[in-house]
Amino acid sequence: MSSIRSFAKINLGLKIGAARADGFHELRTIYQTIALHDVIRVEVHPGEGIEIRCEDSRVPCDATNTCYKIAERVLKSAGKRVKVVITIEKQLPVQGGMGAASSNAVATMIALECELKTSVPLQETLRIAADVGSDLPLFLIGGTVLGVDRGQEVYPLQDLPAMHLVVVTPPVGVSTPKAFARWDELLANESAREAASETALTAPSAAGTITTFSQTVFAWLERVFPLQVRPASGVPASGGNRAETPLLDLVRTGIENDFERVVFPEYPELREVKRVLEREGARYASLSGSGSTLYGLFASAAEAESAAQRMSVAGHAAVATTTLGREEYWKRQLVTGNW
Repeated sequence: MSSIRSFAKINLGLKIGAARADGFHELRTIYQTIALHDVIRVEVHPGEGIEIRCEDSRVPCDATNTCYKIAERVLKSAGKRVKVVITIEKQLPVQGGMGAASSNAVATMIALECELKTSVPLQETLRIAADVGSDLPLFLIGGTVLGVDRGQEVYPLQDLPAMHLVVVTPPVGVSTPKAFARWDELLANESAREAASETALTAPSAAGTITTFSQTVFAWLERVFPLQVRPASGVPASGGNRAETPLLDLVRTGIENDFERVVFPEYPELREVKRVLEREGARYASLSGSGSTLYGLFASAAEAESAAQRMSVAGHAAVATTTLGREEYWKRQLVTGNW
């Protein structure tokens, strides 16, 4: 049996364009993997079929599960006919915007390759992952990742310095398809108002917000990742320690998550959680993906721990954790002994 940690992600900003002809939306985002995780255990036996086991009743255990879909494709690619049993040990929220289902699927792929003693070529794994879902390819890279197109086209960025954060998972689930539908309604309403306005020509379009986000992201990255060579510590070769710079630059460049515009009006309690994070001292707070998870970035582990403790006492499901760079992400995936 192979056991793999299935790490979560957060989105550092997310811009959404209008719906495309293929039904998807043009996206720009920076993914960042974090230390919170599920565990995926995969067993292979003689026979045929795929069995999903999970004690969380919200997780589908049929062919609609992303782990089932990925296992089916890996078996086909490897030309294997065996019985696969996948056990999902849930810690991450369902419909939480942290990419849990996508991460579970990629962990299943890795564990299944170990069990089959086979290795699917990287380009094939990326193709399989993108076929199953837009969030999957980022988990084949880990660390700090730029996502474009519908989010499945990913590019590894130089890792941000490790950051401390508080993750809050409110007791509601936000459907990503419904959030996109609400976004389309918002754009349609805004377009109608713009068409009736004398200032329509100067109003920003969805394409314009995508371009603006790209510009602000790259301006931010230019400051966070100066052109000079940086050692693994995350400190530039010249210019001093930049441990807090990413937090401040996020605020200065106005990198936001567009989903907040449609999710917060429907779930005002999520907007309030963001405000609580900011009151607790978060240098930057945001919805992750389409939610319902929110996070706040803090300047130190002590600040994050204290904030999480106070929020927990106040009734919020808050936990302090850290971001995971690419090397650490891969190093910590294999479960050995206690974890």
